[in-house]
Amino acid sequence: MTRIDQLVVSAVPGDAITTAALELQPLLAQMGPSGLYARYIHPDMEHRFEFPEARAALDPTGRDRDVIVYHASIGEPTLRDVLLRGPERLVVNYHNVSPAEVFRPFDAEFAGRLEAGREEVAVLAGRAVLALANSAYSAAELTAVGYKRVRVAPLLPDWQRLLSASVPTEVQHRVDTFAEGPVVLFVGQLLPHKRPDFLVQTAHVLTTYLRGDARLVLVGAARLPRYEQTVRTTVAELNLDRYVELTGAVTDAELAAWYRRADVFFSASEHEGLGIPLIEAMAFDVPVVARDRAAVPETVGDAALLLPGSGSCLLAAEAINRVLADRTLRTGMIERGRARLADFDPARSRATFRDQLTELVG
Repeated sequence: MTRIDQLVVSAVPGDAITTAALELQPLLAQMGPSGLYARYIHPDMEHRFEFPEARAALDPTGRDRDVIVYHASIGEPTLRDVLLRGPERLVVNYHNVSPAEVFRPFDAEFAGRLEAGREEVAVLAGRAVLALANSAYSAAELTAVGYKRVRVAPLLPDWQRLLSASVPTEVQHRVDTFAEGPVVLFVGQLLPHKRPDFLVQTAHVLTTYLRGDARLVLVGAARLPRYEQTVRTTVAELNLDRYVELTGAVTDAELAAWYRRADVFFSASEHEGLGIPLIEAMAFDVPVVARDRAAVPETVGDAALLLPGSGSCLLAAEAINRVLADRTLRTGMIERGRARLADFDPARSRATFRDQLTELVG
């Protein structure tokens, strides 16, 4: 029986790639023997993941019929060498790799690993028998670096579970009473390519000239201390301490509470391989305003108010204010968002992923 194992660089709670691997595992287990392996494992993930050395100790008989699903992200030379030398059939699952240049001023070492990640994806092109991408945008990148067999098969987290999350009364009350006026929400890690600095500057324009009662909430973990400090300094310099909230990492219940409270979801991100929070916002009937960059337009379709990718924070503030003020516009955006969700059914996305692997292993 064919064995299908998953390999990630890092297994970390709350990480999108780790979550995707965990949600895929039950499906692979239905197809045959399957394990989860990672080069770096957070203590909270030690009960789910093993180190690659443990996999190497398995019975090598028939290993050339086995499959490794590698979730490509940051560069990791030891894993790259294992994948290049191994007899197993390699499937590259490409979630996209963030652009290194925007990280370099804040963490040169991490920027280097991102750069190595993109190089690694290109090196593995000749070894992979199949590449699965989370969007047509990402698929085009794979084709450009030499992958011959590329399929779009996004692994979507179960946003339906988030939609039905049980939120403690005290949590929902705290979020509901956070502000009397409208709440502009962003969900995502506090990282340079997601442009939280742009969000803060937009909040300054919005609250100073258009909606003095509006509040901006940034929900997500801060991974780069220097960049987090840059964002917090911008908040302080613009005298926005009363208007901008940085929550840090939150539980699913807290995240659901913020989506329920939000009046507008705003993304200024310059690079997204897909954009899961955009999907979650539409699921919670939150109108989306976003800049037209990377896979964002592919994700939202006609449901969002898309701004030019190079648009200013003044334009963004005016767009947010328009959505807040125009009930007819809001209603139409919400209805189109509901229709768009049909393309992102988690069960259907997992079935598509399974079908691609089934075709490969027979």
